[in-house]
Amino acid sequence: MSNIHNLKIAIAASLAAGKEIMNVYNSNNFSIELKEDNSPLTRADKNANEIINSFLLPTEIPIISEENKQTPYKQRSNWSTCWIVDPVDGTKEFIKRNGEFTVNIALIETGKPVLGVIYVPVSKTLFIGDVENQKGGKIILDSHDTAVNIVFENMVELQPKRKNSNILKVVGSRSHISQETIDYIENLKAKGKEIEFVSKGSSLKFCIVAEGNADVYPRFAPTMEWDTAAGQAICNAVGIEVISEETRRPLAYNKERLLNPWFICK
Repeated sequence: MSNIHNLKIAIAASLAAGKEIMNVYNSNNFSIELKEDNSPLTRADKNANEIINSFLLPTEIPIISEENKQTPYKQRSNWSTCWIVDPVDGTKEFIKRNGEFTVNIALIETGKPVLGVIYVPVSKTLFIGDVENQKGGKIILDSHDTAVNIVFENMVELQPKRKNSNILKVVGSRSHISQETIDYIENLKAKGKEIEFVSKGSSLKFCIVAEGNADVYPRFAPTMEWDTAAGQAICNAVGIEVISEETRRPLAYNKERLLNPWFICK
């Protein structure tokens, strides 16, 4: 099955999930549970996960999703290809009702993201990354029910920022700003850079860099593979790297531990 076909499936899955997420969001009636790690879980997470699984399971490619029971690494280590999914990235933003939450779907081959989709249900904004063909795109939809062929016909190419200004736009987390991130920014200032800080929730931070509205996204706080896979695919598709502070190499996926090291996206 071609990656373009898989990209179309991922787009359709993200839009269907986004529609259901907004049904819950607009109902003003969603209960909040706490998972074992004390992170929040809502009906939107569960429903969106079921919808995405229904689209991806027929591809017969195994799935790593935040809301699925995780397959033991002994079995996962034999996977050359897998989907990595976060049905609602930014559940805290969902609960705060600030609109900065996303649906993340990525396809991984031999540990590397090859395609990614990030959908922002509140604004109906879709970001797409096709690493093999070095194409990244963005479209604002009229409806969650938009046909996939309309998406491809009307997508606008992503254009990262040219690094030729003394003003450096740094994008960081709305909910997880760390002291290390503050230190990183202060270090840039000490080097003579004028810093503008852009605060955003969820995987939108990758999208902001990919579309040229920020220069760098430093992340010196914990993330999981499903938080970053789709964003990394979109960034990689337009020539932006997501580099581990631990290995100095691109973030890798389907690792034994699904926790990411700290990284810088630029």
